[in-house]
Parts: sequence; C-alpha cells; structure tokens
Amino acid sequence: MSDQISIDDFMKVDIRVGEITDAQEFPEARRPAYKLWIDFGPEIGTRKCSAQITQNYALDELVGRRVLSVVNFPPRQIGPFMSEVLTLGLPDADGNVVLITPDKDVPIGGRLY
Repeated sequence: MSDQISIDDFMKVDIRVGEITDAQEFPEARRPAYKLWIDFGPEIGTRKCSAQITQNYALDELVGRRVLSVVNFPPRQIGPFMSEVLTLGLPDADGNVVLITPDKDVPIGGRLY
C-alpha cells in the first residue's frame, strides 16, 4: 500500500470518463501500444493517449468504448507521439492492462469522485 494522502491530494487528480473516437497502431513505440483519441466532451475536448493494451484489445473493439483517464498530467512525448492523458487500467493475471470502464452509461466528461 502507498503512503496515506489527504482528500485534498486526491482531488488534485482530475479523472474523467471519455469515449475513444479513434484507435491506431503505434509501431514506433518501444513496447506494443496503440494511439488513442479520446473525447472528453466540450469542456476538455479530444485528447491523445498512448496505451499498452494490445494484449487484451483489438483495434476494432476500442472505438466507442468509454474509459477513465487522468486529464491533468502534463503531456508526455512517447517516441514521435505526444500523449496528453493517462488512460487507466488494471493488470490481469498475466500483467496485461485491462481498461477501467464505467458499468453504466454516464455522460462523457464526467469527473470521478
């Protein structure tokens, strides 16, 4: 377990639900990954993300999927691609990423609390 934090610390992390609008191969990545474009609604807009999710997801099943992402980290250069958000996941039994998704239909842009 990590060190304890305050609720104020937690509230600094802006986690939003977005909808994947495009997913493409990312052959330049050091580890197998996809490039994702995620729509977070009018307040935030569409942001890009590099995601190492190739073991559990095919490109054709990603568009339209709702995911949770941290939207207030600074952008990070991943090879030739600028990743603007961190899309969240959990490891499966083999250590491969499983995306975190809402289990009910929620509006895009909604903030986790």
